[in-house]
Amino acid sequence: MKDLALQALDAVTGRGVSYADVRSIEVRDREISTKNGKVGHVSSSESVGLGVRVMAAGAWGFAATDDLTRQGIESAASLALDIARSGVAAQKHRVTLAPEDKYEAVWVSPCRVDPFTISIDRQLATLLVIDRELRRQRGVSLAEASMHFERRRQFFASTLGSLIDQTRYTAGAGFSALSYKDGEIQKRSYPNSFGGQYQLKGYELVDELRLVENAPRIAEEAVVLHSADQCPEGEFDLILDSSQLGLQIHESIGHPIELDRVLGSEANYAGMSFLTLDQLRRLRYGSRIVNVVCDARLEHGPGLGTFAFDDEGVPAQLTDIIRNGQFVGYMTSRETAAQIGERRSNGCMRADGWARIPLIRMTNVSLEPGRQSLDEVFDASHAIYMETNRSWSIDDKRYNFQFGCEIGWEMRGGKRVRMLKNPSYSGISTEFWNACAAIAGPEHWTLWGVPNCGKGQPEQVMGTGHGASPARFGKIKVGSAYAR
Repeated sequence: MKDLALQALDAVTGRGVSYADVRSIEVRDREISTKNGKVGHVSSSESVGLGVRVMAAGAWGFAATDDLTRQGIESAASLALDIARSGVAAQKHRVTLAPEDKYEAVWVSPCRVDPFTISIDRQLATLLVIDRELRRQRGVSLAEASMHFERRRQFFASTLGSLIDQTRYTAGAGFSALSYKDGEIQKRSYPNSFGGQYQLKGYELVDELRLVENAPRIAEEAVVLHSADQCPEGEFDLILDSSQLGLQIHESIGHPIELDRVLGSEANYAGMSFLTLDQLRRLRYGSRIVNVVCDARLEHGPGLGTFAFDDEGVPAQLTDIIRNGQFVGYMTSRETAAQIGERRSNGCMRADGWARIPLIRMTNVSLEPGRQSLDEVFDASHAIYMETNRSWSIDDKRYNFQFGCEIGWEMRGGKRVRMLKNPSYSGISTEFWNACAAIAGPEHWTLWGVPNCGKGQPEQVMGTGHGASPARFGKIKVGSAYAR
């Protein structure tokens, strides 16, 4: 990997480039699933290639190849250089980069059990046990379970002299039970929807999640939801579990703070951002107990946004985004940091493979735990509690949103008094976060993984992390998303 990257770098050095970097990447991937007692999907893939990014005359050029012969690498390097030179005619301004140091490092993410040392047969057997437990519950129409593993090694080399070798293991697992009755589908998922929980770990994650043990409860809830009352409509105190709050963070904080959206270069895919530059250090984003960070360091936890260096060779960092409710920071690249006068990038550039150019992507964007106990979070005279995302919608400025959850409960005096089906809530991002009244402490904080965040054209799919504890919000509009 190192030799390939250095060969590509040599091919552009001395040809009029002011900067260049190369990422040579090899990826191994495995995805398996079961459905109603049968194997649903089994796939395994491997990919090797490299991407070359150059700057010439203040313009970017990028090319990639999986032809790793000398001729193939030199051809990709020449194409990247040609693209940069041709881009000068269309540029609105010359690109400048915030300064960065040279680094030499080798880093491997913590992994107790390499998932690729566990046979597919053994992994399928575990999923089929979960499937059997789900279908023991009468009324379950569809049982689905899945696992996903990836090992990615990347070697980064740049004209700054950086030589960075990183290997990341990621794992994901989960299941769902669906029940169809009287023209209505109810669904319960564990430990989260859309594939379950994903973290920067090996196969040990599967054991930690206690999937088999939780299958009977989840199956029962899916069936019982049919007889639950419809979620009421109106303004209520709203309590969200940490997994739903993780997606709320993703959509109403994570995407708006991507500085390329703010500056307009991301307008073609999912819009821009309401967080214009004039609001930095001026906007009251949330109540005073709301503190949000962007943190790619391993100290933050085994998130899908955890690494040692980003794809520009910038070290992982902790960045304040919201501090005591005040909006104080964006996620940046070397280019966008220079555009707004920052002295340094905070290391948020990532690409989903060797064939794609890096973009500003969420790392681990997390709500810091609060000081309240779980009992204090639930201590409301009348509230609605919701768990596990079912649907989401947010406008192209990331301002107006609506979320649906799989299950809810009406709460009175801190106690659950009845189960609710089809719960939903809506609001405006800043109004919602300013209504935050209580956040549970660190013992209830979980770092959730979102494996399927899309951005860019061609689309790149990236994993991100979001830590949260259960929290309560005052007077939120509830219950209008689903028809009775």
